[in-house]
Formats: sequence, structure tokens, C-alpha cells
Amino acid sequence: MRAQIEVIPCKICGDKSSGIHYGVITCEGCKGFFRRSQQNNAMYSCSRQRNCLIDRTNRNRCQHCRLQKCLALGMSRDAVKFGRMSKKQRDSLYAEVQKHQQSQECAGVGAREDNGNMVDHSRPYRRGSSTTLSDLDDITTLPEGLLFDLPLTPEDGGGEYCNLDMLGGSGGSSSSSQSSPEQTNLDFVDGNHSSIKHEYQLLHDSGLFSHAILNPLPEGCSVLEIERITQSVVKSHIETSQYSTEELKRMAWTLYSPEETRSYQTKSAEVMWQQCAIHITNAIQYVVEFAKRITGFMDLCQNDQIILLKAGCMDVLLIRMCRAYNPINNTLLFDGKFASSQLFKSLGCDDLVNSVFDLAKSLSRTQMSEEEMALFSAAVLLSPDRPWLTDVQKIQKLQEKVYLALQRCLQKEGASEEKLAKMVSKLPSMRSICNLHIDKLEFFCLVHPETAYTFPPLYREVFGSEITFPDSTEG
Repeated sequence: MRAQIEVIPCKICGDKSSGIHYGVITCEGCKGFFRRSQQNNAMYSCSRQRNCLIDRTNRNRCQHCRLQKCLALGMSRDAVKFGRMSKKQRDSLYAEVQKHQQSQECAGVGAREDNGNMVDHSRPYRRGSSTTLSDLDDITTLPEGLLFDLPLTPEDGGGEYCNLDMLGGSGGSSSSSQSSPEQTNLDFVDGNHSSIKHEYQLLHDSGLFSHAILNPLPEGCSVLEIERITQSVVKSHIETSQYSTEELKRMAWTLYSPEETRSYQTKSAEVMWQQCAIHITNAIQYVVEFAKRITGFMDLCQNDQIILLKAGCMDVLLIRMCRAYNPINNTLLFDGKFASSQLFKSLGCDDLVNSVFDLAKSLSRTQMSEEEMALFSAAVLLSPDRPWLTDVQKIQKLQEKVYLALQRCLQKEGASEEKLAKMVSKLPSMRSICNLHIDKLEFFCLVHPETAYTFPPLYREVFGSEITFPDSTEG
């Protein structure tokens, strides 16, 4: 099997691999580099911007970025050996080996001599071609490959996906209404200079939006293309929401009783963390579907798709959360009923819970429509500043188009020029919550490692680049 694995290039630098080392398929050079970094407890620094390209020719130029890429792709000195992989991992690995072998056979001798570039980076999503969202599967980038092994939500809305229920509505117009494709210009709202300057500063400080375009369409971008992107994003948003706005309004006063709240408060931290991890995992599945149905996302290389999903799914969950928030009594929909922050007391992280509720309240005040929320979520997800992205320019252009669509949507719905600035101003709080979640999760893993290992695999994969989870001893 080792000889077969070697047809897959090194996941770190793209050189010829020599097998699975520390949980990831790598070359001898990257294996040795990672081993030395762990033996010496090395502390490297980057003289640039901590996003150096690591490939076969320049992998030795920045030790910091090389090590961070090793860790981000799942290398660990505690990684289990191949013989103790799960059946799913083994099957996925065999499938990837077969894919590379077939690619080499089709490409001929020239491809065999340059197998470092054999990864299939652009496989479009085709509904109905399989039972999964796509047949992309890379267990060495995500240890169990679950981000690209998720079933479609059934047409009737039932099925496996159930609810962290961060899905619903806090007002705004229907997302199903679309503008005429024949519209010939965007007619952006002309705000005053101070408002625009403030918006630019928020965009810059957030680090999530690389461009704020308030001028005519960029070269090569048409109004029809912006309209198609809008329809794609909004359709994806609607199809990956569990409840309609009307359904959520009917549920708005289905509250946890004081007795039920006390019952949750008396649960152990382990039980409550497990329950929340399951709910978050279910919600992540919807975000993955949302991303895959956005025009242009599946045209990105697999590496970039995974990085964007892992880095941005929590941001999207937080944006969607405001749809299931009741501002009248400060409650959030959780497991079928609306709950106050006190219900989550046993988690042992009141600061995180309070921050989440504060953000929900703040986001609900912006009164985003479904269309605005869909486009805002997509723009945040398509952030070209995420570390280790391969084609930053392509992602940047895609985000720019989504951002233009969002601006057009706001103008069409008659929103004030400050609304976008208010939406963008929530991004630092969202990032702070994401970081706080990682901190709390890391502490929980230290205190309760056995429980942490039982968290859903997808949850561990999405947040696993930040935290070392206990390894399985199962074969």
C-alpha cells in the first residue's frame, strides 16, 4: 500500500511523497522537518505576513509558515498509524490512490514524470451523479474527509439534518423575489464621504473583506453575472435553511419552561458540551451545502474549498443565528424551543454564551432580509485572507462579485447607506467569538479528553486545526 500511496504528492509542498507521516501524506523532507520541529519544540517566526507559499521550490524559505501548514493539514506527533485507520479512512485513501493512478494513466508518461501536479483541483458539483454533495474526498487534508462526504438535504426538508436551528427570520423582505436580469446598471447608493470612509475602515479592520467597491462594475463583470450570482446565493441560502420565516414565527413563543431550564442547568459539562457539539455539527452540514451550491465555489481547488469552509463556517452560523433570535425575550432557538442564556449555564463558559446572545441581539437590529443575509454570509465565507489559500486572486474576484451583489441588494431594497457598515461592523465581534470558542474548546479537551474524543468527527475536523484531540485506538 505504501508504494501506491506514493502516487499522491506531498500535501505540504507537492513533492513526491514517501507515505503517511504523522497522519498526513508527505515527502521525506517535510516528514523530517516536522519531526525536528516537534523534537526541539521550535518557535519559528515569519518575516513576511505569515502567508508564505510553501511548495517544492521554496519550502525552506520560511520555517514558520511551513510548520503552520503542517499543523493546519493535520500533522501530529500523536497521529495514529495507517493500520489503525478507520474503514472509512482506508476506503477514502484507496479511492484517492486510484484517482491519481487513473489520472496518470490518462495523461501518459509526461504526467508520470510530474506527479506533483496531479491533484484534480476543479470538479464541478453535479446533482444526481452520486449520493453525496460531491465525490471530492481527501482524508489527509481533513482526517476523515467528512466535509466532502455529506448527503444532500432531502427535498421534503426531512432526513438526517436536524437542528442547531440557527435558521429562521428576524424580519426583512422575502428572499424569493429577484430583480429583472435586463437591468442595465447597478445605481449604487451615493452615501456621504464620511460614511463611505467609515465603511472602508471597517472593511479594512475586519480583515474579511478585501475590497469595498462602490464604483462601476470591475472589468469583465456584467450586471447579468451579478444577477446570476445573487440568484445562486439566495437559492442556496433558502434550500439550506431548515425552517421558513413563517414556521419560525409560529415557533417564536415555544419556550423552555423554568423546570426544563433547570434540568439543562443540572446537566454535567460533559453532557452539555456533547449536546451542543452535535447541534453545531448538524448546522455545519447546512453551511457546507450552502457553500457548494454557490456559483463558483466548486470551481475553486479542493484545498481552497476546505480552507474556506473550515475557517468560515462558524462565521456563517453566527450570521444565520440571528434569524432564530427573539429580541422580545432575548431567546435563541435550540433543539426545538427558544432558550435563554441561562439554559447553557452548565457549559461553564458564560462569557462565550453571553457574547453569542449579544451578537444575536446586535445582528437582529440590522433587520437583514433573507437576500441580504444570504449574500452577507457568502461574502464572509469567501474571505481571501484565510491562511494557506492557493488561488487568492480567484477567491478575491468571487468575493468582490458577491459583495457587489450585496450592495445592489441593499440599494434595491431602499436600505440606508449605513446598513452595510453596520453589518460589516459585526465582523470583529464574530471573529472574537470564534477565537473564544476555540479557547473554551481547547480547555475542555484538556480537562475532559475522553468526552472530547466522542464529539462528532465533523466537529473535530472543522476545529481540529486549532486543537489536538485525543486519538482513537480503534482499528
